[in-house]
Amino acid sequence: MAASVPASGSASGSGDGEGAWGDGLIARRVDENAGPEQFAVRPSRPAGSSAALMPLAYDGQLRSRLDALRELVGLSRTRLDSGTLAEAGRVLDEASARRRLSGQHTVVAIAGATGSGKSQLFNTLAGVTISETGVRRPTTAAPIACSWSDGAGGLLDRLGIPGRLRRRPLQHPDADSPLRGLVLIDLPDHDSAAVQHREQVDRILALVDAVVWVVDPEKYADAVLHERYLRPMAGHAEVTFVVLNQVDRLPGEAAEQVLDDLRRLLDEDGIPLGEYDEPGATVLALSALTGEGIGELREVIGQFVAERQAPARRIAADVDAAAWRLRPVYVTGRRTGLSEEAREEFADRLADAVGATAAGEAAERAWLRNANRACGTPWLRLWRWHRDRREPPTGRISLRAQADEEATARQRVEQAVRTVSDRASAGLPVPWAQAMREAAVRGAQGLPEALDELAVRTGLPPGRPPRPGWWPVAVLAQASMTLLQVVGGLWLLGQIIGFLPPNLGVPVLLMVAGIIGGPFIEWSCRIAARGPARRYGHEAERLLREAAAGCGRARVLDPLAAELLRYREVREQYGRVTGAGAAAR
Repeated sequence: MAASVPASGSASGSGDGEGAWGDGLIARRVDENAGPEQFAVRPSRPAGSSAALMPLAYDGQLRSRLDALRELVGLSRTRLDSGTLAEAGRVLDEASARRRLSGQHTVVAIAGATGSGKSQLFNTLAGVTISETGVRRPTTAAPIACSWSDGAGGLLDRLGIPGRLRRRPLQHPDADSPLRGLVLIDLPDHDSAAVQHREQVDRILALVDAVVWVVDPEKYADAVLHERYLRPMAGHAEVTFVVLNQVDRLPGEAAEQVLDDLRRLLDEDGIPLGEYDEPGATVLALSALTGEGIGELREVIGQFVAERQAPARRIAADVDAAAWRLRPVYVTGRRTGLSEEAREEFADRLADAVGATAAGEAAERAWLRNANRACGTPWLRLWRWHRDRREPPTGRISLRAQADEEATARQRVEQAVRTVSDRASAGLPVPWAQAMREAAVRGAQGLPEALDELAVRTGLPPGRPPRPGWWPVAVLAQASMTLLQVVGGLWLLGQIIGFLPPNLGVPVLLMVAGIIGGPFIEWSCRIAARGPARRYGHEAERLLREAAAGCGRARVLDPLAAELLRYREVREQYGRVTGAGAAAR
């Protein structure tokens, strides 16, 4: 729908009063006996005699839908391109513009193909020859307006119809007219060879409150009419009239047959017919030339105008059309969201990348080494120290292996981010799925480095490793065994050098007890230390897993959750736009 175009020929002081009409008070009247056309001038109504015009008021549901559409557009500007939101923005602009204008007038356009007789129908309804008719094609070169009551100047300014093309009907004073409040527009031919004519038709059809499509027995099935206009406007059936003109040319029952075929074509176009008190398009057969069916059309239009619901119905239909065009970018038939299982899998992948399991195993081994050092025999500790001094340490990672390990860890992080973003975007419309992936990519920047820093900082639990209550006892017992060996050895040495009397039994017994007791205590402590060491390793692994999960949550999962929340907000607004309680899933 095109934007409003200001009237190029409006008289000075145009507005809702008579001044906007220029020469519009002059209505043409053809007197075939008199020859040339004559003009009848009706006196204008005094400026203060008519009640002040009331602007159009939308009901609560339509206002709510428009507010939701405005909120929807605002929330979507950073996710959808301007072209996708252009139609919705235009509907909001036109709804706002129409609301500020008269709610006591209904603008109805008469549209049709070349030779369909729409100008003749326009003149018949007006009761005076206003729009030219004839065999020259196209006859109507510019839209002409006829208003049955005062105050339609603003509406016609919005349509861009200049004052020289605004007319008033000759018959029926304002107060007595059954069509009071009607503003009738005669449009150029929609199939005109002149491009500017077709452009005017498209522009004004997007702004009027209702349309009367005039078809004739020859062109009622024209593909251009159905494919370009009727089918796309199927949602506007309640503000659509389809008139089969020139039925006087059809013999016998041919008029009913053509009318039935017209109804069939409209049904194929998806246009519901307003029959049996159901909402839909009104289909009538008439002859503008003979007057057959004109009274019925005038009565139907009069009732339609008197209801003063056409502008709101048109806006509601425009909102429906805009919502339908936006449906693919807001609604899918699949469930959306990030499951707890996907979150846990992402955390596990990050923990594997940062080496949480290996860190836990290293912490467990470190605890066991501390236990062995504290509870082992001094001779064994001395031998191990000597061995470590003489032999190079084993298990060192070369620089190349370390670089390969870092590359593998980075690949694991990237794979984890891709997996979780794919799961989070599954089931989302394309723009929102793309936004999810972009959010995940942004969050993944610097994530491997942050995880490496966490691995260094959170490798082991803070403080000294906890020691069980039996550890001091074991250390004292090991010291006692060592003391027994020393005492026994010194006793034997004293006997050998003659310093002490010979008595091999006691010192040998002391030495054997120390030699056997020391390794036994060490073995017992190693068995007893397995449980605490395992718990210490699990604690180290848990801390590193939690740190990695927290880092991944802050950098990746939280941005994904924010995008999902934004999508749910727009989906809820879309549900309000469509009139549903909640957005379709």
